[in-house]
Amino acid sequence: MPTSADVARLAGVSRATVSYVLNNAEAVRISEPTRRKVREAAEELGYVPHAAARSLRAGHTRIVLLPTSDVPVGPLYSAFLNELQWALRRLDYTVVQYGSLGLTGDEAARAWAELRPVAVISLGAIALSAHNVATLKRAGARAVITLGPERVPGAHALVMDQAEVGARAAAHLVERGRRRIGVIVPEEEGLGLFSGPRLAGARSVASAEVEPLPLAYTEESAAALAGRWRTLGLDAAFAYNDEYAMLLMRALQDAGLRVPEDVAVMGADDLLLGRLLRPRLSTVQIEMPTGDHLAALVDRAVRDPSRITERHDLMAAVAVRREST
Repeated sequence: MPTSADVARLAGVSRATVSYVLNNAEAVRISEPTRRKVREAAEELGYVPHAAARSLRAGHTRIVLLPTSDVPVGPLYSAFLNELQWALRRLDYTVVQYGSLGLTGDEAARAWAELRPVAVISLGAIALSAHNVATLKRAGARAVITLGPERVPGAHALVMDQAEVGARAAAHLVERGRRRIGVIVPEEEGLGLFSGPRLAGARSVASAEVEPLPLAYTEESAAALAGRWRTLGLDAAFAYNDEYAMLLMRALQDAGLRVPEDVAVMGADDLLLGRLLRPRLSTVQIEMPTGDHLAALVDRAVRDPSRITERHDLMAAVAVRREST
């Protein structure tokens, strides 16, 4: 196995120079020709720095642990998470996705701590406690960041107000003269983290009569709901997001109902596909932070772990009127 001494010998530089170059040390000025020689020597020998040894020297790893979600988060959130990972990589962090399906908060915290991450970004699928945050920090995590409506002592809180999404959708439908609104509640496991607050937000709108409607993401389930729609006395639907809205709208049309004349249909997330439908889908446009913004927040928290934990509101919601309402 090649060592840094082998790379230094081939490049004609010191081992310290090899370390500075391959660890992207910013505090030491090294000419670009020397950097190129070191990288070429490392590539020729097949040398890869030892992450554990580097962590011992630095006193911490560069691992940001991102537990994978066990729910279908949809294209909008998938794009946001991809952007976040690219931004962290540009800041020289190693993003490790951890499959945490079925773990409780205590189990997850212990499992994550074994990897000695410098930061953990918990997406809310697992509820963490102050004790869990302390476990991670004792294992070397300089920052724990949670996504969800509740703040966890010791962790930075990223808040995405899902209730606002439901409120914006219902308010738009009321403005269009609709009063009896069916709100789709997905039957898929795990989506309650989003659908519960969206339903509550819709219920908070004055003049709106809201009825929750369970729906699985299948053509059969949508057809069954559309088949009994006339008996429900509803004149509008907020279908949780654009994907469920497109599914429901097609089923309603197949059942002979006109959109928007008989039923106004509203989605959320503002996906491109919704603009390609006929009628074009009205939606709630969700403004997410950039990956660079969140990565910078992680980096600040890692560099200064003594900072007071903060709450950051990460999104705004705006109703977009199109043909379906």
